[in-house]
Amino acid sequence: MQFIDTHTHLYLPEFDTDRDEVVNRAVGNGILKMLMPNIDIQSADHMLSVAARYPGICYPMIGLHPTSVRKDYLFQLDALETLTTKHKFVAIGEIGVDLYWDKTFLKEQLIAFKRQIEFATDRKLPVVIHSRDAISEVFSVLEEFKGNEVKGVFHAFSGNIKDARKAISMGFKLGIGGVVTFKNSGLDEIVRETGPENIILETDAPYLAPVPYRGKRNESSYICIINKKLAEIFGRSEEEIASITYTNSSGLFNVEEQK
Repeated sequence: MQFIDTHTHLYLPEFDTDRDEVVNRAVGNGILKMLMPNIDIQSADHMLSVAARYPGICYPMIGLHPTSVRKDYLFQLDALETLTTKHKFVAIGEIGVDLYWDKTFLKEQLIAFKRQIEFATDRKLPVVIHSRDAISEVFSVLEEFKGNEVKGVFHAFSGNIKDARKAISMGFKLGIGGVVTFKNSGLDEIVRETGPENIILETDAPYLAPVPYRGKRNESSYICIINKKLAEIFGRSEEEIASITYTNSSGLFNVEEQK
């Protein structure tokens, strides 16, 4: 079986002591590619250095995470966009709106989100959307871009079945990770209703490790656990779910041809 971890923060300090081992475990378990979303201008250099260390395995995205939107957000956006003239990125992300931690900069989050969608559509890149406690706000912004061929994924999808259907109708995939293994998360029912053709796999490492590693550091090799859970939910083989989600991911991020 082959997999793509479409969302891992492999460049964070949590992996500084054993990053090579983490990558080797992932590759040994069939995770052939690991896609890394950016956080802010400070994280970009670390992310790019990891991508350079593991060519053909780790691929960077570029974007300003909504929780990093502060008073200097316009400077940050300018600096991040400048990086695209020097490096190749597979997506614009992680972008969106987050109202879980802080609502202080909601106006600025919305402006930054819109600008980054425009940037993505101009360059024909997918977007990786963060929507914690803000899925209605995210949908409102996306409605403004109807007809602009915006595509991407709702990372760590946490909406209800109505939200899932709406996201899919707008051309988005659902990013499914360790939460689907949590008891009483309810995500299994949403996944069952939407079908594997609308799903891509992700870890969000080092966060949100699946059972039985919940509460510990997550890593890309645990994609296999998520895939096994999805196979159980759909009543299909692990090989079939792996094949479908791999195709979904490689198509969305266009990484199959990239080395």
